[in-house]
Amino acid sequence: MPLTPTEKIWMDGELVDWADAQIHVLTHSLHYGTGVFEGIRAYKTASGPAVFRLADHVSRFDRTARTLMMKLPYNEAEIFEAIKTTVRATGLDACYIRPIAYYGYGDLGISPLSCEVHVAIAAWPWDAYLGDDAIAHGARVKVSSWARNDPRSVPASAKATGTYINSTLAKVEALMAGYEEAVMCTTDGFLSECTGENLFIVRRGRLLTPAFSASVALEGVTAESVMTIACDLGYDVAEESLRRTDLYIAEEAFLTGTAAEVVPIASVDDRVIGDGTPGPMTRAIQEVFFKAVRGEVEQYKDWLDYVN
Repeated sequence: MPLTPTEKIWMDGELVDWADAQIHVLTHSLHYGTGVFEGIRAYKTASGPAVFRLADHVSRFDRTARTLMMKLPYNEAEIFEAIKTTVRATGLDACYIRPIAYYGYGDLGISPLSCEVHVAIAAWPWDAYLGDDAIAHGARVKVSSWARNDPRSVPASAKATGTYINSTLAKVEALMAGYEEAVMCTTDGFLSECTGENLFIVRRGRLLTPAFSASVALEGVTAESVMTIACDLGYDVAEESLRRTDLYIAEEAFLTGTAAEVVPIASVDDRVIGDGTPGPMTRAIQEVFFKAVRGEVEQYKDWLDYVN
């Protein structure tokens, strides 16, 4: 979906006009994908805009930078406040937030270490990533022919820019085949995640997700939130090694992510999941999640950082 410009973008400690937030064409990260980013949402609440699990996102941003041996010029507290400053500058009640750290202009050898590290933060209005219809009725997905990056090649736990070419290939393949999203498997055939979301299935009344600990899927902030909600609702939740066929015969399935939020899966490879409508566990988790992000559930209010 097209971007809707807002007034300001935070760049290296200053708010600049949206149109002036530019970099040189020979920026190192543009050529080699050596960047670090996050996807974060701020939601409208009765007390004004609130960023969902901001500290957790900033912490993952810092962990990814350290994994890539990128020395950020700002600490976590400074980035935390810069994100709130950026959201305030938009004047929006709700928005999507994209912090990015990247190596700038200076050297185009493979090593980025001689290039300066820059940080930018943008925020803009962004509706449901897969659409309101998918949230309400479920998305059609396919298992991609592209395998998820092997963790021996690139760190699966790092949210780095260059690794997402893997997701881009799978996403384009799915869209051109008439599906909304793709599910990706590991190189040894186990379920991993979707192109930008974590994957959950319900089998025999249990909520299952591919194991984070095995580095087959990104440790999603929304996914961890959903697992907490599911446990609090009394469901049995586990991380397990899952096969493609486990998805085909699931009673329910859904995906989670900051952009997508919580989206039921209606079918996989044209095989209907359950009866083709969002199942009771999916609906129960969805309901609590969307109340929690709006500040309407007392036990999850510490997940919100109010901007004003």
